[in-house]
Amino acid sequence: MRHRWSIKRRSTWALIAAPVLVLASLSIAAASAATHHNHASAPAGAAAERYVPSQYTVQPDKANMLDCNGWSKKYTAIIHGFGEHCTDPRGIALKSMVTNCKGNHGGPYTTVDRFADNCHYVGHDEPSVKFISSKPGSGYQFTYYLQLPTDPTAAPTDTGSVVHYFELSPAPWFGLPICDPSSYPIHSCKPHSDSNSGEWNNKHDAGSAFMELQFYPPGNPPFEDSVSCDATHWCAAMTIDSLEATYGLTFLNENCTEPINFAYLQRNGKPTGPPSPQKTDASSFVPNSETLEMNPGDVLKLSFTDPLTGPKAGFTATVTDLTTHQTGYMIASAHNGFMDTNYKSCAGKKFTFHAEYNTARQQNQVPWAALEGGVIMEQETGHSEVCTSLEPDSLDPTTEPGFSDPSTYDTCVGGNEGGTTSVGEGPCDATTLTCTGSQTQGPDGESQACPSDSLESGDLCEYADGTCLPAGSRSVTINGQTTTMDSPINWCQANRWQNGDLDFDGLPYQPGSWPGNSPDVPTSLRYAGPFTKGGATYPQIQFESDIPGSEFLCNTVSGAGCTVPPEDANFYPFWSLTKAQSIGTLFKSGTCIWNFGNTNPGVTLTDFGGDHEYGKYDTARPFGTNISKVLKNPELTFSGCGALRAPK
Repeated sequence: MRHRWSIKRRSTWALIAAPVLVLASLSIAAASAATHHNHASAPAGAAAERYVPSQYTVQPDKANMLDCNGWSKKYTAIIHGFGEHCTDPRGIALKSMVTNCKGNHGGPYTTVDRFADNCHYVGHDEPSVKFISSKPGSGYQFTYYLQLPTDPTAAPTDTGSVVHYFELSPAPWFGLPICDPSSYPIHSCKPHSDSNSGEWNNKHDAGSAFMELQFYPPGNPPFEDSVSCDATHWCAAMTIDSLEATYGLTFLNENCTEPINFAYLQRNGKPTGPPSPQKTDASSFVPNSETLEMNPGDVLKLSFTDPLTGPKAGFTATVTDLTTHQTGYMIASAHNGFMDTNYKSCAGKKFTFHAEYNTARQQNQVPWAALEGGVIMEQETGHSEVCTSLEPDSLDPTTEPGFSDPSTYDTCVGGNEGGTTSVGEGPCDATTLTCTGSQTQGPDGESQACPSDSLESGDLCEYADGTCLPAGSRSVTINGQTTTMDSPINWCQANRWQNGDLDFDGLPYQPGSWPGNSPDVPTSLRYAGPFTKGGATYPQIQFESDIPGSEFLCNTVSGAGCTVPPEDANFYPFWSLTKAQSIGTLFKSGTCIWNFGNTNPGVTLTDFGGDHEYGKYDTARPFGTNISKVLKNPELTFSGCGALRAPK
C-alpha cells in the first residue's frame, strides 16, 4: 500500500507495444531442433506423431491465443488477463535474461532464475496434490468424484468479512501430461507410453503439453475480464498449454511462447467457438445454451478417457452432474478444431491430442512445467483483493477483440490495502510501459517498493492491482451485444500487468477467508479419488506448491529465502482430510475425503501439518517449487480410512 498519486490516464491494452523477447539457453547441451527421433514404437492404432513443418497451413488471425499469458510480440490476445489460467513454465537461470530486459534492478535474487515471457514474470500460485500409481492405464483413464462448494447466504463484502468462492480460486483444476510433438523440446511423442521421458535435460524427451480441466466458480461474470460464466452456476473448460521452445530453450518463439487450446465442456460436445490458439475468437469464451451449468453443492463424476482410434478418438473429459443428471464433455480432437503450433512460424494444423503416459509413475511429468504434473488436482489462487473503493484516476477500460468493458480500473483503495484511504499498486501507462506505486515482497513481513517502475524491467513485482471491477452494475459489450453485468464488490484480480498478488496481501493469504468453521466463508470443494478404471485408489501422493517462484526474496536455484507461506503472507491454504463429511450419497460420513482451505474444528481429521505438508524446496528440480516426499495415499491408510474404492 502507499499514499495517493496522480498520473495521466493510461491507454487501453490495444495500444501496448510488446516488450523485447527473452531468448535464453540453459547450461546444458543443446540439440538441433531439426533432429526428431522416434525412440519407441507406437501402440496399435496410434502412430507416434512427428513434427512436420509443411503440415502447418492454418495461418493465425491477428487476434488469437497464441500466447496464453498475453505478452506476444506480434499478436493481440483475445483475453489478455487469461494468464491466471495458464501453465507456469520453469525458470531459465541465465544472466542473459537480465541484459535482455530493460532496466532490471534485481533484488537479493532477480528474475534471472525464473521464466519470463517477453520480460514479464508469468508464474502462478498452485498448491496441488499429485497422485502416483504404476497400474497400467492410470496415466490416461481415471475418475474423480466431487461436491461443489456452496457460498454464504450473505453477499461478499468489501472488507472481506464475508467471502465467496470466486474470491479464493479462479479455477480449481485437474491436470495431466499430453503428447504434443510441437511443444518443448519439439520431439515425437508416443501416446500412452512410459517410454516417454519427463526429464528437462533429456534432448530425446517427448514433446509434452499440459492439460488442465478447469472449474470456474459463479458470482462475478463475465469470463472475458472476470472469472465466472454467470452469477449462479459453475462451468468447466478443457485447456491444453504448449511451450514453443527447442531443447534447452536454445530457441523460444517470442510471438507464440505458450499457445493454448480452450473449450468449455458442452452437453453436445461442440465448442462454443474455435478452440485452437490460431483461430480463437470472442465466441470461444462465451458460454452458450449447450454449455454445462452446475449448481453450487452439486455432486459430480469427473471422468478422463482417451480412445486412440474410432470416430471419438482423442483425449476426453466428461463431467456428469449426478444431482441434475446433465452431462458435458469435450474431446481434444482435430474434428473439434484443436490444433498444435509450428514453433517457428506460429501456424497451426488440426491435431488430435492424447495422454502422454501409460501409468502415473512419479517420474511421468511435464518436463517444462514448474509443477511436476502427472495426475494432479490443484487450486489456482492468489488473484483476489477487495477494496473499499477503486482509485478514480486508474480508470483502465478493457478493450479486446469482440469485447469491451469501459468501467475497469487498475488500483484498489482500502480493503486488503489497509486503511480505507490506503492506495494500492498502479496504474500502468500503456504508452510508456511504466507504472506507479509498484510493490513486491519485502523482508520482515512488510512489502517494499519495486526496484523499477518499468514493465520491461523483468523485475518480480506487483505493478498494478487490476483488472479491478467496481461494485454494482456496468455495461459491457460482447460480440457486438451490449449487456449489463454486476459485481457484488469492488474487486481486483492482479492479472493484467503481472500474474498474481506478488506482495501477498489479498484475500487468499488471510486465514479467515478460506473454508473452515465459519458461516461467512464458502464450504470446501470436496474430493474423492482419483480412481483407476478398475475402481482402485492411487496408492501414493505428493503435496506440491510453486509459490516460491513468485517470491521476490526466493533464490530459485539454491532455495534460500523460499518459504511456504511467503514471508509477507498472513496465511497459506493447505489440503486436509475429513471423515465427517459426505459426497452426496456416494461417499457417506466416515469415508476419508479431501478438503482444501483452513482447519475446520470438529471436521478436519488431519491437516498434515498445515503448510509443512508442502515439504522442502526442490533443489533437484529447481526454479520455484516445494514438494513433499512420496507418501502413502492417506485416503487409504490414515486413521482407519479403509480401502476406498469408486462406487459401482
